[in-house]
Amino acid sequence: MKIQSSFQNNSKNGTLYIVPTPIGNLEDITIRSLNVLKSVEWIAAEDTRNTRKLLNHFEIEKSLVSYHEHNKLARETRMLDVLQEGKDIALVSDAGMPGISDPGYELIRAAIDEDITVVVLPGANAALCALVGSGLSTNEFYFYGFLPRKKKDRDNDVQRLKNIEASVLFYESPHRLRETLAYLLEQFGDRNVSIARELTKRYEEYIRGTLSELIEWTETGTVKGEFCIVMEGNSDPISEQSLWWSHLDIIQHVDHYIKEEQFNSKQAIKRVSEERQIPKREVYQTYHVEQ
Repeated sequence: MKIQSSFQNNSKNGTLYIVPTPIGNLEDITIRSLNVLKSVEWIAAEDTRNTRKLLNHFEIEKSLVSYHEHNKLARETRMLDVLQEGKDIALVSDAGMPGISDPGYELIRAAIDEDITVVVLPGANAALCALVGSGLSTNEFYFYGFLPRKKKDRDNDVQRLKNIEASVLFYESPHRLRETLAYLLEQFGDRNVSIARELTKRYEEYIRGTLSELIEWTETGTVKGEFCIVMEGNSDPISEQSLWWSHLDIIQHVDHYIKEEQFNSKQAIKRVSEERQIPKREVYQTYHVEQ
């Protein structure tokens, strides 16, 4: 067990500050965030060019070091050394909260393991803005982020989401938006949904309706900028007891009926399709082609 008293740091180590940055409107940065950025030894940024624009706007001159998906493990050791020398570092992302669909988790975990104080500042977050503005239930929500690009991984993950009663939050890029909305319609049915784009910027928009209505909107609407998708949860969930197969992926599910029930592959695929409520061709593709 470890207890961190964030503002009573008696160790010789520095502090790792997690600093959210504006998701569009520069006025959304907090005074505290600016003060931290001015005070630290280093600022670790996902894209130093993007962060330099932010620092220039607020006339902050600091050393920047890149920290992104492709170099995070190599950078981690050096940043831990700097922190253990008693110097402070601020971790920022291109927009929003570091660590949320952005690099950060590994560095934070490593700092905690080394008894380095980690202080998280509050600030802008696209997912929460989209949720609150969606008009859908905010009592419970499940943040997923970007769906996997590989169909097999996507299908397996979606099975876990189908029975969730909470609102579900996704991120998506403009060139994949229509494809993703069509996929959600196929997997979840015509649920109510809200998509938000250009949050906090001049052309901010919320488009609210059913999945089928929003797919139609993509034919004529402005599909630009990053999107947040908020989808209503399952209003009639299946009991966990009846989902005995929920811990299995599609291949394991089919194999169960072949090995335990002596089904042939065609019968097993049909049963799995019915239980998972997905087309037989998807089960066939996963079982016979992708494995």
